[in-house]
Amino acid sequence: MDAGGSVPGGSVTSHAGADGRPGRPPLARLGHTGLEVSALGLGLAGLGRPAYMTFGRDEILGENRTVAAMRRRCHALLDAADAAGITYIDTARSYGLAEAFLRDWLDHRPASREIIVGSKWGYRYTGGWRVDASAHEEKSLALPTLRQQFAETRLVLARYLRVYQIHSATVSSGVLDDRRVLDELGRLRHRDMSIGVTTTGIHQAEAIRRAIEITVDGVPLFDTVQATWNLLEPSAGPALAEARAEGRGVIIKEVLANGRLSRYYDGPEVAALRCHAAEAKLPLETLAVAAAAAQPWTTMVLSGALTCAQLRSHLEAFDVPCSAIPQPLAEPPLQYWRTRATIPWT
Repeated sequence: MDAGGSVPGGSVTSHAGADGRPGRPPLARLGHTGLEVSALGLGLAGLGRPAYMTFGRDEILGENRTVAAMRRRCHALLDAADAAGITYIDTARSYGLAEAFLRDWLDHRPASREIIVGSKWGYRYTGGWRVDASAHEEKSLALPTLRQQFAETRLVLARYLRVYQIHSATVSSGVLDDRRVLDELGRLRHRDMSIGVTTTGIHQAEAIRRAIEITVDGVPLFDTVQATWNLLEPSAGPALAEARAEGRGVIIKEVLANGRLSRYYDGPEVAALRCHAAEAKLPLETLAVAAAAAQPWTTMVLSGALTCAQLRSHLEAFDVPCSAIPQPLAEPPLQYWRTRATIPWT
């Protein structure tokens, strides 16, 4: 990222407006999909259900987590994202009512620009709209789940669905070797829709490299790769660089490490990053987004903002000078993922 805020792959540079507020994020091609997307996308993981594993939710949301309250919050974030020039929205079948909230908003939104929607299959929402549910989601990467959830998502999102992804694929899950699933995804690709894969866990790099090798009918299956990368867990970086070099769109998720890189968490392991942010006179959240966006292989960073103020701080990342962006303070991947597994749903 240069001092003006341009990011690799972007064709438009973002600058703060005359009122000092952040400008629009740059635009970039999403790999060989042909889709042009904003370099910042909005993720709905925390907006479509009452609970999620992120620090700060109780302080931000309070006790009012009714369907109506979460719908209003989701729509307010979508309005703010749209006004800021964000053109990509990330959701999933397991994000509670996120797909339904999004469709309602899309149907009532003035058609000023195309919105690209990406959704995912592989998890079922099991939280029953309770913060204290014993289990909030259930994973299944089998062919019947794919067929059922694609039909459900297509019914809700219809023509708005442009990117369809495996949700949190791992090598150990076997989904990347399941020819029935892969062939079905290849069939769906012919519906004017791009196919992607998201990864998770300590062996993300292995899953990414396996995914970009997969072909169906001689054609690479996956157009996009979505992976966790942040200042505490940058280990997938080399594999993501390979994916970008092979023409895939690279989408970065969990850039705030489930809230550990926000003001709502004060663990000692992030003290050095907090000091850097204080010296730079910038929020740690802003710097975390800037660091992810500055990677030469990044196409887009997802914001998981819960408030419009948070979203503005993420947009400001595209105006951060290169000299202010911190270097990763990497934890051993095993330690990072073990810590993530202990974050409560709130």
